[in-house]
Amino acid sequence: MPRAGQVREEEGPDGRLTDRIAIGVLARLITRDLVDEVLAECGRTEQRVRLLPARVVVYYTMALTLFFSDGYEEVMRRLVGSLRLMGSWRQSWVVPSTAAISKARARLGAEPLRVLLERVAVPLATPSMSGAWCGTRRLMAVDGTNFDVQDTELNLAEFGLPSGGGTFPQVRVVALGECGSHAVLGVALGGARASERELFRRLLRCLKHGMLVMADRGFIGYDMWGEAAGTGADLLWRVRTDTDLAVTEELPDGSYLSLLMDPRLAAKRRSQLAQNVNPPHPVEVTGHVVRVIEYQVQGRGPEAPETYRLITTIVDPVDASALELADAYHHRWELESSFDEIKTHQRGGGVVLRSKSPEMVRQEIYSLFLTHYAIRELMVQAAEGTDETDLERMSFTRSLRVIRRQVADQAAFSPSPPDGRVDPDGR
Repeated sequence: MPRAGQVREEEGPDGRLTDRIAIGVLARLITRDLVDEVLAECGRTEQRVRLLPARVVVYYTMALTLFFSDGYEEVMRRLVGSLRLMGSWRQSWVVPSTAAISKARARLGAEPLRVLLERVAVPLATPSMSGAWCGTRRLMAVDGTNFDVQDTELNLAEFGLPSGGGTFPQVRVVALGECGSHAVLGVALGGARASERELFRRLLRCLKHGMLVMADRGFIGYDMWGEAAGTGADLLWRVRTDTDLAVTEELPDGSYLSLLMDPRLAAKRRSQLAQNVNPPHPVEVTGHVVRVIEYQVQGRGPEAPETYRLITTIVDPVDASALELADAYHHRWELESSFDEIKTHQRGGGVVLRSKSPEMVRQEIYSLFLTHYAIRELMVQAAEGTDETDLERMSFTRSLRVIRRQVADQAAFSPSPPDGRVDPDGR
């Protein structure tokens, strides 16, 4: 008999137990073959059979992000409980100890989860999906959020405390999300005081032609704008109302063309003009041609309306009017809804991530976003072909509860109904 804290692999009528463990309905997207391919790519292919193979640990880390309130061993019990009931192996199996699971997570590391997210996360919005498009352009948003992590010496040294102070070290995450589907397509991680702009640079590979990428005032910068526009995606970013954007051409819809100037050259030019009215070699001020859209939004209270100032790479109002772009920009907040789904409903409000070392923190965050993407992909598939093309009518919380039940009840399988679709809302 195995000692407590040990795994005992047994050959049963359906093979080794660890060959059967998956993560229920979510394995339809993150298949065993894909996991094995990524493990080989990341150099995690094992030379000998382990009690907790790397493939099992990948699915297990995803399960950890579904059951945040459960301990390591209880999460493993959820994954394998249904196999015991179905007699999938002949002899007893002892759940591995927390220490054994922790070592298996450390062997796996964060890289396979990062690559899996990069591999599977593609846009999901269908042509008929509400709030997903501005004309033919797919609405995308970029924004940042923070996660509290365990207050260990390693985490504190790696991530630090936020600038305003705090009880726990924090990881700053910048994410690119699809507004219509709430699917997060890419994340970049840094310390508590990392620049969101610098983290966004790591996500430029995710920007594609046909996207309209929206961002708030914290991301604007001459170089950043040029790099993002150079990806082929269109941009719609908010800027401060005091940003120097002189009118170069008024447009019929009330917007105007301007030049987002290189501030370094503009400062040199101003210095020259201050010293000499007609300098012999004036600095040529260059910039990015942008279209400026200004409007006001009245709040619910008695306070004055808030002024919005947007700049975009879409310079022709026939292509997208000022009104259409102003309406599109306010879908940027859908990424905040994605963060809320992850941090409040999936993780649990006020819950600190469980990992005690920086590498495991990264693994946990990548797993968290990977699992969220898989849930959202499942919801899109369930809505496709029905009258419910607006995903706002579908409850993420209810879908999450259903998936949690199916993971625990059908840990070894990725079932589909007869028509090939999975319906997380039970319709």
